[in-house]
Amino acid sequence: MSIRLLYAIALACLLTGCGKDQIKEDGPAEVTDLSADSVDSSEEAAKAYGTDSESSSTFSELDDPQSPLSVRIIYFEYDSSEIRSDYRSAIEAHSLYLQKNPNTTITLEGHADERGSREYNLALGEQRAKAVKQQMLLLGASSDQIRLVSYGEERPATDGHDDYSWQQNRRVEILY
Repeated sequence: MSIRLLYAIALACLLTGCGKDQIKEDGPAEVTDLSADSVDSSEEAAKAYGTDSESSSTFSELDDPQSPLSVRIIYFEYDSSEIRSDYRSAIEAHSLYLQKNPNTTITLEGHADERGSREYNLALGEQRAKAVKQQMLLLGASSDQIRLVSYGEERPATDGHDDYSWQQNRRVEILY
C-alpha cells in the first residue's frame, strides 16, 4: 500500500468517527473523493496541524535571513567586552523578541581567542556574555529569559593561530 492511500484511509476514519452511539438516519452517507488532490490537501493539513498563525510567524521571524534576529553572533575586539555599535540593532531585535515571547529563553555563550590564560579567557567570555545580557535587560528583556555560559577559549569557532581565527573566536553566541 502506498503512503498516500494509508493517509487517505486514516483521514476517512477520522472524518467518519468511531462512536457506536451515533447513528445517522438522515440519508445516505456522503462519499469522500480519495483522489490525489484531496490526499495532497490532507497531507498539507496534517503538516499544519497543531500550528497556529502565531507560531508559524514566530518561526519565520527567527529564521528570516533579512531579519536582525538572524544575527546570532556578536563579535568583539581584542581583550574587550564592549559591544560594537554595528551589533546594537541585532541585540535590540533579540530583546524585543524576548519581550513579545515571555516563555522563550536564550543562552548567551561567551568565547575568547586562545591568547591569554585559561582562567583569564573564561572570565573574558563571561564579561562578554554579561555585556550582551545587560544591554538586553536595558532594552526590556527579562533576566529570567537569559542564561549565561562562558567557554573561554575551549570551543573555538575556527582553528588557527592568525588574526582571522582569533577574530572569529572573540564572540558571544545567542542560542534559542
